Amino acid sequence: MAYGTINADVIQSSVTGVSLGAGNATVFKNRIINGDMRIDQRNAGASGTAINSYTVDRWGYAASQSSKGTWQQNAGSVTPPVGYTNYLGFTSSSAYTVGASDYFMFFQYIEGYNVADLAWGTANAKTVTLSFQVYSSLTGTFGGSLNNSANTQNYPFSYSISVANTWTTISVTIAGSTTATWLTTSGIGLMVRLSLGAGSTYSGTAGSWSATQYFTVTSAVSVVGTNGATFYITGVQLEVGSSATGFEFRDFGNELIKCQRYYQQIGGNSFGGNPLYPIIGNGFAFSTTQCDIYVPLRVTMRTTPTITSSVTAVQVAATPYAVTSVADVGSTYNTMFLRISTAGTFVTGTGALWSGSNSATSYGAFSSEL
Repeated sequence: MAYGTINADVIQSSVTGVSLGAGNATVFKNRIINGDMRIDQRNAGASGTAINSYTVDRWGYAASQSSKGTWQQNAGSVTPPVGYTNYLGFTSSSAYTVGASDYFMFFQYIEGYNVADLAWGTANAKTVTLSFQVYSSLTGTFGGSLNNSANTQNYPFSYSISVANTWTTISVTIAGSTTATWLTTSGIGLMVRLSLGAGSTYSGTAGSWSATQYFTVTSAVSVVGTNGATFYITGVQLEVGSSATGFEFRDFGNELIKCQRYYQQIGGNSFGGNPLYPIIGNGFAFSTTQCDIYVPLRVTMRTTPTITSSVTAVQVAATPYAVTSVADVGSTYNTMFLRISTAGTFVTGTGALWSGSNSATSYGAFSSEL
């Protein structure tokens, strides 16, 4: 073969049957990020009880009542399904009877850019299939929903677990919505919710789109209704088409980057580096009591992130000064520009470093979650 020529036979044999975009995508087929629950930047496997917060990356726990359950990566230490190493688990803390307006759920909000090709809200709306592996100490009919950002299009669905404490494969096919507004840019394009219990206000009939806000189906099993009940899930996939295909296992580095678009953490429980001295950013003394610190983010985030940090001091000319406040004075999607006020007095123009000081839990966290 001469250089500069193309062998059509080789090309055809390597890509036969492959198509990209809605219909049969083989690149980013799965619109769910971290569907196999491998990545847990915030908690590193630790359990939590906080409501309306994030568990493993991209997966939130929302509830109308606190103290009704504990969530954790690999809760209960059961053996995951074949081919998986992690799952997200929930354990009920009481036998709670849900009120009409109560709700408990795991959820993932999908960015509009990642579902724009579904063409929902138009006559060309694509059919999708949601599939996952689930394990529970309870049996019966469970529920969840797909919703648009305004909750004006809601599709409650049901699925069955017939054998307790056994991994069960679930597949639900949903005809795309042809009405209402579905965001196709950096906002919430689609919400996926998996109910752990909900009252009558948020429970509807399975199998059709509704303008009423539903999170689950009527008479679904309530995990929070049984003390000590468990609910574990992994292998969550949302794909175009009317049938489920094999779970799209993406390499760890690629999946981490996808997660870091929405949340990235330096130090603490994050990956790599020296946990005792995480360098959050560096800069210079802007005044005798303030430092300007620049933090280059690891990947471009969805929008300008907000920052939280446990680092309580800034190093100026090798001397630590207590931090009194942190202000964002010009951050972008990929660089944080922070002005840190301190309780000290130092020379303007001196180099400054914002880092943890001999603490394995010191961190800087940057969030642009949906």
